[in-house]
Amino acid sequence: MRRPSTGPAVTMSDLVFFPAAGPFSLCEICAAIGASCPSDAPDLVIDGAAALEDAGPRDVVYMDNARYAAALAATRAGICLVAERFAERVPGCTIPLVVPDPYRSYATILGLLHPSSIAPASIFGFRGAAPGSFVHPGARLEEGVTVDPGAVVGPHVEIGRGSVIAAGAVIGPGCRIGRDCSIGPGVSVLNALLGNRVVLYPGVRIGQDGFGYAMGPGGHAKVPQIGRVIIQDDVEIGANTTVDRGGVRDTVIGEGTRIDNLVQIAHNVVIGRHCVIVSQTGISGSATLEDFVVLAGQVGVIGHVRLGRGAQIAACSNVNSDVPAGARWGGTPAKPVRDWFREITTLKSLASRRHLATQGGEDGDPRARRSRES
Repeated sequence: MRRPSTGPAVTMSDLVFFPAAGPFSLCEICAAIGASCPSDAPDLVIDGAAALEDAGPRDVVYMDNARYAAALAATRAGICLVAERFAERVPGCTIPLVVPDPYRSYATILGLLHPSSIAPASIFGFRGAAPGSFVHPGARLEEGVTVDPGAVVGPHVEIGRGSVIAAGAVIGPGCRIGRDCSIGPGVSVLNALLGNRVVLYPGVRIGQDGFGYAMGPGGHAKVPQIGRVIIQDDVEIGANTTVDRGGVRDTVIGEGTRIDNLVQIAHNVVIGRHCVIVSQTGISGSATLEDFVVLAGQVGVIGHVRLGRGAQIAACSNVNSDVPAGARWGGTPAKPVRDWFREITTLKSLASRRHLATQGGEDGDPRARRSRES
């Protein structure tokens, strides 16, 4: 059976999921990152971003790590966002733009060039409530809200202008979603209030039942969970992360916080502003994270503890007590990093001594062993 024609062949290099919004002039690039445009600026346009070794004359790159000095020397990029200490190493074919934080400036330019990559967009490419979406008559959507096919918006829901509800998402009764939010494919939002510019990546679950049981020899009695989830402005939550609603109090996530994929946040947890929580972390019920706390990957936090402002917890650590503000802890159970490293060093030393002792034979005396061998 002959296949129908599908038009011109498409190669892998033609598959561009995030088309560039440019081109942008050198001075427009400088304005976006707050840099001074060179007075003798050439007639240069930028329409792409790339790695140092792959860039061409119309690409922007960045450099802030000595490991990539060789790649910098060989780059053919049009513009390099560079830390001052590396500026002299930029080749003559590339215009150096010295900035305090090259990586942050590069992120700004990426967003300028590829705005569709910043947050989940409409899967269907439709504006307004698309055919096949289900919006309850009692819901109130401001002008400019997009609802994809297969999405469900329940009664008494309010959604602010510019927000996108992607395919398969479910917004439960009475929820509030602010303006310019992105609710990704397959997300569920129940019993929750969201601020402005909140981004929920695919598969996020917000506001489901918290894990509450009164345990006893006769069985485990269900404890009803009647709280909410409050998510403040500019929060981003990664794919397949779960945030349980509160038991009686609310579960709260403060403004500007960034949460990675595959994180579990239990009922009554309070997370402050601008925290960072990395993948596979679990936070048990009623724990409190103050502002600017950082939890690295696979951290476990038991219930009812408090992590002070700016505390940082190393990967794979288990926090089972309060952590002072500004402290850096690690290990299981977690403790100040200096104590943790001291314990590791001591254990290595003991293990080394044990190994040397066993090399000397059953009596543990290497000199006796050498005497017998001679």
